[in-house]
Amino acid sequence: MAKTSSGTHVRVAVVGSGFGGLGAAVRLRREGVTDFVVLERSGSVGGTWRDNTYPGCACDVPSHLYSFSFAPNPEWPRTFSGQPHIRAYLERVADTFGLRPHLRFDSEVRHMRWDGERMRWELDTASGPYTADVVVSATGPLSDPKIPDIPGLDTFPGKVFHSARWDHDYELRGKRVAVIGTGASAIQIVPAIQPEVERLTLFQRTPAWVMPRMDREVSGLERRLHRALPFTTAARRAALWGIRELQVQAFTKRPDELGLVERLAKANMHRSVKDPALRAKLTPSYRIGCKRILLSSAYYPALARPNVDLVASGLSEIRGNTLVAADGSTAEVDAIVFGTGFHVTDMPIAERVVGADGHTLAESWKDGMAALRGATASGFPNFMTVIGPNTGLGNSSMILMIEAQLNYLADYLRQLDVLGPGTALDPRPASVDAWNERVQTRMERTVWNTGGCTSWYLDASGRNTTIWPGTTAEFRAATRRVDLLEYEVRRPPRGGSAPDPAGTARTARTARTADDDTKDAKDAQEVAAA
Repeated sequence: MAKTSSGTHVRVAVVGSGFGGLGAAVRLRREGVTDFVVLERSGSVGGTWRDNTYPGCACDVPSHLYSFSFAPNPEWPRTFSGQPHIRAYLERVADTFGLRPHLRFDSEVRHMRWDGERMRWELDTASGPYTADVVVSATGPLSDPKIPDIPGLDTFPGKVFHSARWDHDYELRGKRVAVIGTGASAIQIVPAIQPEVERLTLFQRTPAWVMPRMDREVSGLERRLHRALPFTTAARRAALWGIRELQVQAFTKRPDELGLVERLAKANMHRSVKDPALRAKLTPSYRIGCKRILLSSAYYPALARPNVDLVASGLSEIRGNTLVAADGSTAEVDAIVFGTGFHVTDMPIAERVVGADGHTLAESWKDGMAALRGATASGFPNFMTVIGPNTGLGNSSMILMIEAQLNYLADYLRQLDVLGPGTALDPRPASVDAWNERVQTRMERTVWNTGGCTSWYLDASGRNTTIWPGTTAEFRAATRRVDLLEYEVRRPPRGGSAPDPAGTARTARTARTADDDTKDAKDAQEVAAA
């Protein structure tokens, strides 16, 4: 890390300190890279698990799978842990792996630009300027809330907030509250606030498939066993991973096999909702899995309570305190809670990144997000996204995908070291197109594309630029190493012509040491254990 006339220069700048950013920081240290910073716009680590503090907030992936393989946690208190425990886990990761000296809080990245003359990124942040050889964007797709443009919203006299920006100073007790949306956040909020509000009106545009949440307290005996015998934690994680890998075929190749799961979901509904009219409103018309399958054992019982109304046509307009649904029905409310998701296919960070040709990443992605192996975009040298396009999952833990991308990041940096100072890797447009075409071809058979729904997995043109259409093991294999044949090697203008990529690839690969191979083998063992 060095001070320059244009700010502090680092080898790597990581943007964001959620799972992706902290994972990248740990991996950098494991690779011997200590000249890096983690730029965080808030005042603490945690990402979406710091921002989402709404009542009932919890993870829908089992705790022992929703954690890093290199940082197992034998102390998870529940099989599906809540937001406070996940955030505390991330704080411990930051402490355990010595990341605090690298963290820069209140340092929102306002703009970054590739300098082709000096072969580095220039970053304008809230805490001052930085330059970096490599930028890792780990802002995540669930970081910027989306509130729909509802006519009259700006004139609503009551309280309005998004689930990811919960106002804990506002007292809901005794209020008439509207919840907009029926996604993963809303089905946790509704049963959490239903007992205390005077009236709760849920505006549903599309019903969700909801399965029981098989959550329970992890016993003291289990925790002691995991502490004393760490391999039991690994075995538990492996079992959870394996079950979900076996489920992938139904989502990606044989959606018709999901009929049994639909019947189980309907049985879950029938146990709690006795009113046939309400059941009809809550029954989806699309194949289960097309939207994310939600987990809750409290959602349906809450909807059946006498102080809850379900409006099944969505919110259309706001007139003072009156909310008007698309079917003309109305509700008088004191507060509106939006559970309407995030900017996933139009991430705001893309508007702040200017590449080699002077265009922003958002402009490059105007026809849909696309990145080579979910990580690198053509025209943006030495820029990598963690949880990039088509890396999302519909049935397993995103931590598995993050760790796979960290393997790719590690080899990316090794290749740059071999190529020498002042070099950059820029994915060839043909390589990005070929990868994206393979992904989209595989996507055609999946439940996410054929299930008959409109979901946040799809962009404005209807393309699925979010989900990975395969197993996590397949993705891990695809991101094990960087193939330099897929990249253009950039050098400073005065440094002469770039080397032949095929020759460079041979040189870089033969330069890998026995230690590198040993590390890869160790990583492979971790995956098997994960």
